[in-house]
Amino acid sequence: MEKKIREAARNVPVITAYDVLVCGGGPAGVAAALAAARAGSRTGLVEWHGCLGGIWTAGLLSCIIDTQGKEGIMAEILAALEARGARTMGRDGAPTRQYDIEAMKLLLEELCVDAGVDVHLHTRVCAAVRDRQRLTHAIVESKSGREALGARVFIDCTGDGDLAAAAGCKFDLGQPETGCMQPMSLMALLVGIQADQVHDFIREESGAWAASKDRLRAEMERGGTSPSYAKPTLFRLRDDLFALMANHEYGVSGIDARDLTAATLRARREVHDLVAALRSLGPPWQDVRIVATAEQIGVREARRIHGHYTVTAADLERGARHADAACHVTFGVDVHATDPGKGKGIEARTFTAQPYDIPLRALIARDVDGLLLAGRCISGDFIAHSSYRVTGNVVPMGQAAGQAAAAAIAQGSDGASLAALQALTRTPASG
Repeated sequence: MEKKIREAARNVPVITAYDVLVCGGGPAGVAAALAAARAGSRTGLVEWHGCLGGIWTAGLLSCIIDTQGKEGIMAEILAALEARGARTMGRDGAPTRQYDIEAMKLLLEELCVDAGVDVHLHTRVCAAVRDRQRLTHAIVESKSGREALGARVFIDCTGDGDLAAAAGCKFDLGQPETGCMQPMSLMALLVGIQADQVHDFIREESGAWAASKDRLRAEMERGGTSPSYAKPTLFRLRDDLFALMANHEYGVSGIDARDLTAATLRARREVHDLVAALRSLGPPWQDVRIVATAEQIGVREARRIHGHYTVTAADLERGARHADAACHVTFGVDVHATDPGKGKGIEARTFTAQPYDIPLRALIARDVDGLLLAGRCISGDFIAHSSYRVTGNVVPMGQAAGQAAAAAIAQGSDGASLAALQALTRTPASG
């Protein structure tokens, strides 16, 4: 029998109430908070790291996928990075998908402060309070203790669906047949190499998608260490600063702290071993060093919260379009190997995805009123999720959720009505 203790009941202070409370300050959460605040809603944003940006910053992602044709906040962020000299430029003079991570932190903070968003860093959502079907408060914990934040509408941008799960929403995890989830990866920043000397190993600059990765893996193996990800990737951020994604952590869950801990420890050890293997080869690797590993391991998937519409593989295959589109996705199916015994790269696709829409209905929680979703925790199946989860898509999702929440509030709705939110959907900012 599992041993348990009972905590004493206590009163939790309600420290403030917002029109819109966004939980999770990653790419989706920042976009949701900006959209709501700019539309006139008093907006709070809760983030457990010490910076905004989530996987973009604390996770050192350094690469934004599927930004083509995206207008609104996604285009604004890219333009601002470029204006600050913080977007990596290719050899042809055109901007690439890479960016300066520290510049991204500052930009996101400035955007939120300028919009009047009330930012709570170092703060984690840990519980939820409902009045019958309607979500009324998020319970958070920080150095200030356990506190409650009220709102008329909530937006879960935690990536893992933490607020929705705490509020009682049903969800799916992993492949329907096995429950297996895509592996995690830990990013690292490297110095000590020069772009012109490692050109053939750089993902964006060496031609075919697989060639640079295969060459990099061969180099690591020549140094005596084989990476757990068969397609290790080197990204150029500056001519003397690079990002590395070279590991897979298989069979772990993004909603289990023990799994996250073990995966992080193994991944950091592996990344250091891989870089040491390269360094042992001599030129051009003899001075390569890790200057940082991510404080947050990259979790590709966790909960997929049930919404009023479920995005499916069939939507991708037929290129579904919707009148209430929140985001238009052009990225394909991208399932990182779930079973290393069958391969350690990207799983074979059974069909080619067509560009498709994500409807606002997939961003509205089915089981709890007053709750919207944005980011990789929206309502979708395993295959569809592998496509829409990339951050060029989660930003327009966040913007659509923030706009819908603010519009509902401005017209006197409490945000609890699916019909009200759908009726107030504006033309999607993603184009």
